[in-house]
Amino acid sequence: MRIPKPLVVALAAAISAPAMAATNTLVGWAMMPADTFSDGPTSGQMANANPYGTFAPPYENRQPVQGFSAVLPGADENSFIFMTDNGFGGQTNSADTLLRLYSVRPDFRTASGGSGKVSASDYLSGAPLARFTHPSRLTLNDINQKLELPIQADYRFYYNDGSKPRVDSAIDFGRLLTGGDLDVESVRRDKNCAMWFGDEFGPYLVKTDASGTVTRSAISLPGVYAPQHADVVAGRATANLGGSGGFEGMAINPRGDRLYALLEKSVNGDPAGTLRINEFDIDQERYSGKVFFYRLQAPEHAIGDMTAIDETRFLVIERNGATATNGTPFKKIYLIDIRGVASGGAVHKTEVVDLMQLADPDDLNGDGQRSFTFPYVTIESVLPLDARTLLVTNDNNFPYGGGRGLNADVTEFLKIRLAKPIPGVRPPHLQQARDARRCDVTAGAGQG
Repeated sequence: MRIPKPLVVALAAAISAPAMAATNTLVGWAMMPADTFSDGPTSGQMANANPYGTFAPPYENRQPVQGFSAVLPGADENSFIFMTDNGFGGQTNSADTLLRLYSVRPDFRTASGGSGKVSASDYLSGAPLARFTHPSRLTLNDINQKLELPIQADYRFYYNDGSKPRVDSAIDFGRLLTGGDLDVESVRRDKNCAMWFGDEFGPYLVKTDASGTVTRSAISLPGVYAPQHADVVAGRATANLGGSGGFEGMAINPRGDRLYALLEKSVNGDPAGTLRINEFDIDQERYSGKVFFYRLQAPEHAIGDMTAIDETRFLVIERNGATATNGTPFKKIYLIDIRGVASGGAVHKTEVVDLMQLADPDDLNGDGQRSFTFPYVTIESVLPLDARTLLVTNDNNFPYGGGRGLNADVTEFLKIRLAKPIPGVRPPHLQQARDARRCDVTAGAGQG
């Protein structure tokens, strides 16, 4: 039987509608150039140049405002607090790079306008700033000597090596923490206004007050040792976790009394491709003993971030090491649930977003395409803004790159509209507003 042409068109539209409806869409885009700096000690003195001949280190009296590895809501709904990681990718080249949090204000390009540019903002108010100066940031410090780990401020020369440059006087005087001391990859604010940082060198949990000052000794994960753990370095323990395998992701429950710290690599003896999620009791300041397992889609994958939806559900970024210039990128966000999962069990896992397959009907990034991919090596920040919108940002690993092209990577900020809402998401700026009324950060705002 011959089907009339109008009916064929109608059937085709009906068949394609569900597929279109199931598409996650880019609804906001902004970009921060690779060469974005703040004032501070000269950085990059031990770092290698990139292969592209650009942005050669060292950076005199400057600190890169990038590799973003975690995000918190900012002082208002248009600003966000981003944490830089340890600097230039390794403990041995990052001793002159400060561990900081910056207040950032993206002016998202959307279908109705916006410049797509990113500016600094005031850490306490969210108001726009011309540059990333003192009011835009916090710098982690151990001025009260609570950490009980050796840090660069203890030495005359970086790495306690006379062949290296002299430790900057600001690092020495303020006992400012650097990428040679810790590799912080995650941060959360608890119900008592303290901040908790997840580190990869221990792996350690590091507690600070709201101004970024360490308030107690670093907390080790019982029975787990990365190669840089103090006990391994001293010969008291054997490493059973690969380098850069520590707390890449860490979530906090809405009550603010439990952390869920997710390792980036498998502990020796665990099944290949399984990562431990360790529950931490904030009131007791110790691990509860509950451990859940996250199963990667492939053993060679890694995770980029973990953030809570409610008491049992979390978002996790999973990715491989491929980019648009090297291999086949795998970059996805999953919803996991620990509800009904016993300690030692594997969490339930559902795909939410494929970052390599986003609709971009308004060509927000200006590449001439109506589809959008996010092929960077490391994508390490996700924040639910509401039930249908996620904020996602890459770590650009400055000055290195290769994510989209053979050049130093920029930092891109995405707003993604979900085809399928996630019920139960609480707008983060509302929680931040409540926290701001309780938590005084003025004592240390702008230090370093």
